[in-house]
Amino acid sequence: MSAFTAATTITAEPAQVYNFVADLAAWPAVVDHFVADYRLARANPVGRGAAARFQVRSPVGKPYVELDVYSAERPRELLLRIRYGRVGRNRAVCELRFVAESTGVTRVELLLETYPATRFDRLRDALCSLWLRRRVAAALERLRMVFEEPPAEPLRRATVAGLEPDKGPRFGAHAGADPALGTRWAGERLRARGARAASATVPRSQRVDG
Repeated sequence: MSAFTAATTITAEPAQVYNFVADLAAWPAVVDHFVADYRLARANPVGRGAAARFQVRSPVGKPYVELDVYSAERPRELLLRIRYGRVGRNRAVCELRFVAESTGVTRVELLLETYPATRFDRLRDALCSLWLRRRVAAALERLRMVFEEPPAEPLRRATVAGLEPDKGPRFGAHAGADPALGTRWAGERLRARGARAASATVPRSQRVDG
């Protein structure tokens, strides 16, 4: 077994940060610098039971990873179970904690423990350990920027491979459901409110209908 920790501080309430991280459909916005082919495994991307599958582009291979949310205690903690490598024989556990440091400030603490199945898997994990630490640290920094320096464009979201919204019940969702059309976060919501407020100040006679 090997383990490492990482942390960051974000200017946002714990519940806000938790809500973003607990929504697996939102993850591509912060992990796509080292993850490819990210797909949800279930139609409901939020909370316990949510699951996703993706490929990690490491320097010593490109293993597929499957994770699911095993425990969700809003707004304090998420516990993820992970399988990776050949036929998912390796296991890992990721714990995410959201700690209020002061009013409007949250410390996100991540603990990742890996349990490689074979000597070869242990060697490969050791070779990419530093690489993974740096990518995880970068992901936490991108998470911080979602709240403190939100991009102008909508954040990227994932969906279930092959999901047609009208056939949502086949994937355990309501008809018309699409995880890719999720809640807007942080600055996106504020910008939308600002746009509505600006529109309200323009006399109706001067507005141009789109």
